[in-house]
Amino acid sequence: MIDIRDEQPLDVIKDDGGLTSIFRTIAVIGDSLASGDLESIGVPGEPRDYHDIFDISWPQYLARMSGTTVYNFTRGNMTCREYNNSFADEKGFWDKAKAADAYIIALGVNDLDEFHQELGSIDDIDPDWHRNRPTFAGDYAKIIRRYKEISPGAVFFPVTMPVEPEPFVTPEWAENHAAHQKLMYDLADFFTDTYVIDLAKYGPPHDAEFHRLFYTGGHLNNAGYYLVAKMVGSYIDFIVRHCILRRGAASGNK
Repeated sequence: MIDIRDEQPLDVIKDDGGLTSIFRTIAVIGDSLASGDLESIGVPGEPRDYHDIFDISWPQYLARMSGTTVYNFTRGNMTCREYNNSFADEKGFWDKAKAADAYIIALGVNDLDEFHQELGSIDDIDPDWHRNRPTFAGDYAKIIRRYKEISPGAVFFPVTMPVEPEPFVTPEWAENHAAHQKLMYDLADFFTDTYVIDLAKYGPPHDAEFHRLFYTGGHLNNAGYYLVAKMVGSYIDFIVRHCILRRGAASGNK
């Protein structure tokens, strides 16, 4: 048995998401890796096709294992900038009728690796989110701030990017991912009720063997998305047990 004082976030893997089920509604804001994107390889040398299939996305695997309603506020190739400027409005994701008890935000790959947006820092956050600086940090914080207005008391879970060695990522991308990881912790310190799901530190590295088992091309396969759902649910269970419930007990909340 693991001593709870020594337990790490993914030491105990929950098949049912554990205490994730205390959140009756969860919204996941993300890109292709949160959308169940399957890559159609087809004829070698020809363009590949990409298909968002929510039913096999890790948010929907998490919903089925935990019994919680999980919204896919996601789409392949999504960035924080596009989410704020058009996508969320077009889809009605700022609608108070869709307010959630928790928000999992898994963005950054496209922003930093594909579009080379300036990372920025928490210094880019203004008390009025309209005036945030146009950096990744400013855009990411804008999402958190807007959902805090829509759903006061909600809990937020920023997600780090998994570690991938060469040749799966370039040295520049690896540097981006490490900077992204640090920013997630800075945001968790800046905002209340915000806890990092650090798959970079505690999740398995996405090395050659992981790619062989859990990838098709550059995206996860069905088994890979299922594995991510188990990790995210288990990590949230850990955070609830070690942070949220203990904080409540310390403040006298019942």
